[in-house]
Amino acid sequence: MDWSLISGNLLTPPILFFCLGVAAALLRSDLEVPQPITRALSLYLLFSIGMHGGVEFASAGFGFTALKPLLAGIAASALFPLATFALLRRKLGPADAAAIAATYGSISAVTFVTACSFLQDREIAWSGNMVAAMALMESPAILVGVLLARRSGVGNKAGAGGHGSILSLSREAFLNGAVFLLIGALVIGALVGETGWKSVAPFAHDPFKGVLCLFLLDMGLIAGRRLGALRESGGMLLTYAICAPLVHAAIAVGAAYALGLGRGDALLLTVLCASASYIAVPAAIRSSLPEANPSLFLPMSLAMTFPFNISVGIPLYMAVIDATWRAA
Repeated sequence: MDWSLISGNLLTPPILFFCLGVAAALLRSDLEVPQPITRALSLYLLFSIGMHGGVEFASAGFGFTALKPLLAGIAASALFPLATFALLRRKLGPADAAAIAATYGSISAVTFVTACSFLQDREIAWSGNMVAAMALMESPAILVGVLLARRSGVGNKAGAGGHGSILSLSREAFLNGAVFLLIGALVIGALVGETGWKSVAPFAHDPFKGVLCLFLLDMGLIAGRRLGALRESGGMLLTYAICAPLVHAAIAVGAAYALGLGRGDALLLTVLCASASYIAVPAAIRSSLPEANPSLFLPMSLAMTFPFNISVGIPLYMAVIDATWRAA
């Protein structure tokens, strides 16, 4: 294990700004990032990653090789919630178990963006296929989580009402603003290619790291304010918030190796599988499973799993991938 990867990652500007946000929240500073600015920063990051990914996706071609990580990601997003639900159902009610299952089956776009920055700093190549994988992995876990809750008797029963609810949820999951922008930018990037990318690169690429710093500053503020709620989660859920990413990451590394992915794509697939949603899933769960307690799944993902992944997880996963690929 090369600990310099972790120490080097901890001392990068985005991670340090995240820590600054956490410190500001814990020290009760009045520092804050206005919500409209946070929204704009989020849109910029999705736009930049989507455009760049589309250009890379087009240059890589659309053969079966490009489809392999997409299919692997979708399978993980659908299957991880099943295992999570079965495990947590022993201690929690069906609504809370389903909400956490959806949270840890879905993905964190910000963790993915941070991993892309990590790869760019180290000049490790990755393909646009992984941007498509990120866009497609967000929704299956939400659908599976709600279906598990419905099957356990929470909310609408099977029948017309339940069927309509799932159709409505499917539309919301696939057409929410973040996913729609990401897919749209991916398609546009694929259509305009390298020539079009060069024309927007001064805006879409050059300010990327600075925007990420400001966005992670806001994420640190939010995470710091959520730390107090973790006491309500109990030891078992706190342990799960760290162990689940490690287990999912180990499975993803094995899948990436079996699929013959490059080191960059392997890391991004691993990060997607190891991350947990704190934006899309809470929004969907709030309307589809109001019985679920947000003080459980939201602090777990935002105040535990997210900081772990961006500070320690990403370099740890990269070290494992490097060791595995070298030994092959």
